[in-house]
Order: sequence, then structure tokens, then C-alpha cells
Amino acid sequence: MIAVVEATIIQFERALRVQVSHRFAAESAVFDDDNLVSLAGLVPAMGLAEQTGLNELLAEKVSITAPRIKSGSANPAPKLATLIAGMCAGADSIDDVDVLRSGGMTTLFDRVYAPSTIGTLLREFSFGHARQLESVLGEHLRRLCGRMDLLPGADERVFIDIDSLLRPVYGHTKQGASYGYTKIAGKQILRKGLSPLATTISTDNTAPVIAGMRLRAGKTGSAKGAGRMIAQAIATARAAGVTGEILVRGDSAYGTRAVIGACRRARARFSLVLTKNPAVARAIASIPDDAWTPVNYPGAVLDPDTGEWISDAEVAEIVYTAFASTPDQITARLIVRRVKDAARQDELFPVWRYHPFFTDSAEPTSQADIIHRRHAVIETVFADLIDGPLAHIPSGRFGANSAWVLCAAIAHNLLRAAGTLASTALAKARGSTLRRRIIAVPARFTRPQRRPVLHLPTHWPWAAAWQRLWHATTASTT
Repeated sequence: MIAVVEATIIQFERALRVQVSHRFAAESAVFDDDNLVSLAGLVPAMGLAEQTGLNELLAEKVSITAPRIKSGSANPAPKLATLIAGMCAGADSIDDVDVLRSGGMTTLFDRVYAPSTIGTLLREFSFGHARQLESVLGEHLRRLCGRMDLLPGADERVFIDIDSLLRPVYGHTKQGASYGYTKIAGKQILRKGLSPLATTISTDNTAPVIAGMRLRAGKTGSAKGAGRMIAQAIATARAAGVTGEILVRGDSAYGTRAVIGACRRARARFSLVLTKNPAVARAIASIPDDAWTPVNYPGAVLDPDTGEWISDAEVAEIVYTAFASTPDQITARLIVRRVKDAARQDELFPVWRYHPFFTDSAEPTSQADIIHRRHAVIETVFADLIDGPLAHIPSGRFGANSAWVLCAAIAHNLLRAAGTLASTALAKARGSTLRRRIIAVPARFTRPQRRPVLHLPTHWPWAAAWQRLWHATTASTT
């Protein structure tokens, strides 16, 4: 019986094995095709960039008037466009951009620059030049939203999330690199790196797009510059056509007077975690025992008799005045979620961990808690960037890395817009999925009767989505 089972398993494994159907010799693989394109999806993606005026914005806003190397600042717009195209294709280092000069890519695209030339330009960037690119990021997002419905539901409510991450760097020549704290497996770890601060815009039904991004030293406090970033993000959202309510969300680093003040001045609501202090602890302790309500939490069960949740998490709220000893005191709702400490289940009485946040939203307590916890959606943006352009911080110069981070944000928004045009399924897809399905599509470039044609693979699984993107971005140029 055992022998029969083993034989069946072996036959099954053989049936699943993908076998090479030809015998190849060492000289059978040759890099000699000038018409083969490895990234055909960049044609409609960069066509979308052209339709939304990305090159014009780069030429208009980015200007380096006193370069260290005279040729370094020449033609910044096409050089930055080359870098952004490379990032859309998955480049995580300057050398990776060289893929745009392979095969038929140079025939498809004009003014594709070498990685060394792009690196020379990036090293000319200073903090002020990075602010110019930050302006391009906001204006290009506005144009993308004007080109398509990138934020459906923006007439009702949008969410602006703010957070920072620490990208580790190595070596002794990275300007601005210093030791800061990051979390790995839930534990605070001290690492040497650089710290981008980002703001994102999303709705209930869309994946986030990046409104602003700024590179900082690794040891910089998370909240530094957050008030200004929030003010800029709200202005960007309004310029992009957001007419509904704006809710700003953030963790304990951003529950500050500067951030809440920026929200109030821009008439946006806030949902921010406050740093735990004696005043917050007293407010939590004053909540009556009968005020706690079970909430839908991982592992929660719905009671069939009462219809209420049986859960290890409960929420309650109390009126709280933040910054009471300052002229900027604000009274709003302090909503507290408490969770049973899983590590102390052997105690006679349950031991709770408390997670308070401060908000002026109008939703019921349990719904406000759920909405606040969705602030974690910004982590999906960080995951996309780390899986792409921010896998490395490439340069030794801080200004060059600031420009790199902002180009990564522009590429993220462009790729997100391309996925939205391709299909509803790809509108929320990860960046790696978008690159695999609609960017990294091989093709053969031909020109019968001087008409350019891309011959793509038959039976491509995502051909329908790719063609929708193609027709959406080429209709105005045919």
C-alpha cells in the first residue's frame, strides 16, 4: 500500500514539473535583438505622464542655477522623467535605470539618459531643489485626479494619513544618516538610517496616493515638520478636487498642538493618538465600568441571542481637554480601546492594555475606533516603496536622496493611476503586482508601412486590463 502511494506521488510530481522542451547549447542564448522590448507597459504609463504634463511640470518647476558641475544641471526634466520611468519599472538603484536603454526601448522613448548622467544631476540637488520636486508631486497629483476619478468618494470624505519610517543605510559617507528608533517584530530597535515623512490621501474605496514626502535625518523626531506637512496635504487634497470632509489620522507622534492646529485652521477633522501622560491616564481611569462596549475585533464572536459582540476588546469615550495649560487648549472626544493582555491571562482579574486617541469626528464610538485603526493603510504605501525604489537609499548626498524619495512618490502615484485606468481589480493592487502585470510585459517592436506596432505575448493573463490602459492613454495621440 505504501509503495502504491509513493508511486502515485511521484507521478503527480512529474505531471506538475515544468520541463524544458528543447536541448540548448551554450551558444543558444544570444543578446542580439534590437527590436525586443522588455517593458512594453511603460509606453502607456509614460503616455499617461505626458497627458498629465509631468515633463512640463519638471521643466517649469525644477531649476538648478548654480551647479557644481556645469553639465550636471542641464536638461533636468527628461533626466528626472527617465528616473521616474525606471522606478515605475522597479528600479531601486541608479544603475537599474539602464534597463530603459536595452533592446528596442531607446526606439520607443526619446531622450533616455544613462544612469551616470542621472546620478550627476541628483548630486546637484539641495534642500531647496527638493522643495521644487515636492511642488511637482502635489501639482501632478492634482492633474492625475483631473484626468481620472483617482479618488472616488472624495465628495463625501477622504482620509489624510501621516507617518514616517526609518530606512537603514550602511557605510560612513551617507549625509544625514544617524541612529533612530524603528519597530521590528513589535520591538523598538535602534538603527542607523534616514527617515522619510509622508502624507497620503485615500477614501473608503481607494488605495492611498502620496500627497507629500520629505526626507529627514534618522534621529529626527517623528513630529518634526508634521504640522506643515498636514497643511500642505490638505491644500493638495482640495486642489485635487476633494470637496467632502477631510479626516486626518496619525499615531501618538502626531497628536500635537501643531498638527491639530493645522487641522483646525484648514477646517479638517482629526483622529490622532495622544502621548500617554498623567492627564490622559486620569481621564481613562474616570471612565465608568458600565461605559465599556465590546467591539468587532479579531477573534470576536457575535452573540446569537443578543446580537452583541463577545470580544477581548472594548471601547468607551469621555470628553477631554488637550493642552489644557496652553492657549491652544482643545476639547474633544477621547476614545479609548482596551484589549485584554494576552500575556497575562492567568491573572485573577483581566489585565487591560489601553489605546486612547483624540478626535472630533461625529461617528459613534465603535465606528470611530474602526475608522481610526484603518490609519494603518499608510503602511501599504511604505511596503510598496520598500519593495521598489526605497529598497535602497542610493547616494551619499542628502540632497540627492531627497530628490530620489520624491521621484519615488511621483512614480508611485503614476503607477497607481495606471492601475486605476487598467481595471478596478488593479486599482488597489500592490506596486509589485502592477509592475508584473501591466509594466513588465515583453513585446517585439515593428514598423510595417512605417506604422509602429507592439507584438505582445498571446494568452497574456492580464491582456484585457493592459489594453484598457493602452486605449485610455493612446486615444488622444492616434
